[in-house]
Amino acid sequence: MGVLIGGTTFAQRDPGPRGGPAAAGNFYPTLNPSEQAAFNAASAVFAEVDSVSGNVSGESGSGLGPTFNGNSCAMCHAQPTLGGSSPGLNSPQSPGPNPQVALATLDGAHNTVPSFITPGGPVREARFIRNSNGTADGGVHGLYTIAGRTDAPGCNLAQTDFAMQVANRNVILRIPTPTFGLGLVEATPDATLRANLGQNARIKSAMGIGGVFNTSGNDGTITRFGWKGQNKSLMVFSGEAYNVEQGVTNEAFPNERSDVAGCLFNATPEDLFHFTANGSTTGEAGEFASDLISFATMMRLSAPPTPAASTPSTRNGSNLFSNIGCALCHSTSLTTGSSPYTGMSNVSYHPYSDFAVHHMGSGLSDGVTQGGAGPDQFRTAPLWGVGQRLFFLHDGRTADLMQAIQAHSSNGSEANTVIRVFNGLSSSQKQDLLNFLRSL
Repeated sequence: MGVLIGGTTFAQRDPGPRGGPAAAGNFYPTLNPSEQAAFNAASAVFAEVDSVSGNVSGESGSGLGPTFNGNSCAMCHAQPTLGGSSPGLNSPQSPGPNPQVALATLDGAHNTVPSFITPGGPVREARFIRNSNGTADGGVHGLYTIAGRTDAPGCNLAQTDFAMQVANRNVILRIPTPTFGLGLVEATPDATLRANLGQNARIKSAMGIGGVFNTSGNDGTITRFGWKGQNKSLMVFSGEAYNVEQGVTNEAFPNERSDVAGCLFNATPEDLFHFTANGSTTGEAGEFASDLISFATMMRLSAPPTPAASTPSTRNGSNLFSNIGCALCHSTSLTTGSSPYTGMSNVSYHPYSDFAVHHMGSGLSDGVTQGGAGPDQFRTAPLWGVGQRLFFLHDGRTADLMQAIQAHSSNGSEANTVIRVFNGLSSSQKQDLLNFLRSL
């Protein structure tokens, strides 16, 4: 039976996330024993569950709130294993419901689950397009507050009225980006990225493909992490997420986002360098590191996803991926520069991204500007690991790769010509391309 998309029935179908063990989540294979130990210690911190002050059983981390979307990095970055993207119901690796549902009332909290947070997933954050006075917003608005929690006595911070904002069409959504292999991305020189973007310029121009880099307003260097490539480094990426998603102030983002009387229970920053380790001034570096450092360390030292074994179908799909123009943005190979970590220097890796931002048209536009990336501009999503991913596009609107591909085409999108060529393929060719993507 075919698949119905936009009123058209397609004979081919997304085979879905492949089963078996997670093809990601370990340390980079060439790391020395000390680096491996640092990765493992950092992974434990990544999985730590936060409460307001760290005194709730099973929630030993501290700093949660006053507003938050999750209480652990692992809550959002879970599929197919620690460090990935959003969990959901339709995978053997993550069979449980969306953890944000139960989080609403955990430990006595008084929150209502917003309409866009559903048991089947995905995990999401919400941004508002406009402020109440009509000016541009674009910032994350925490789904929940700590009001009513047993560890937040006296806090009466009201939850945002998401129903009203949804009715006003003022909410845009984002899902977590996977974190595997990001040390390779961070170690790639700007010059390499710029040279890669400049390749095949005539072909790109003929197909309507451009692309620019989001850059730092201070030093002009390329920012490359996040849905719009808005974050400069894994340190900045971690610090912002810790503050925005869990409400934990830290050395990169030291101020509370909701400075509300009666809801502030800790000195800030809540996460910082530890001057002693279990009372001692000696120990392993990871014992003194802040959570922020640990999060960045885990991502920096993680291995990229490992593709499945190739088949005749996936090999043909790989060729088609390049031949029809997908690889003009989803670059198949990049090379790192000199890295301080064992075996990560001058390494060729395969992210299937150019890390530039491209106009994706009215169909994907979210009305939000971040840095130099405008409302319809998004960083080319890296496709490594997509074979075990559950949700696609920045807002997780679909779990079907075919729908995600078709969504690349709309008024103003740089991908329109490529999608027209894709639609001209035979059904078997389209199936081979889908099979190839699910092998990554």
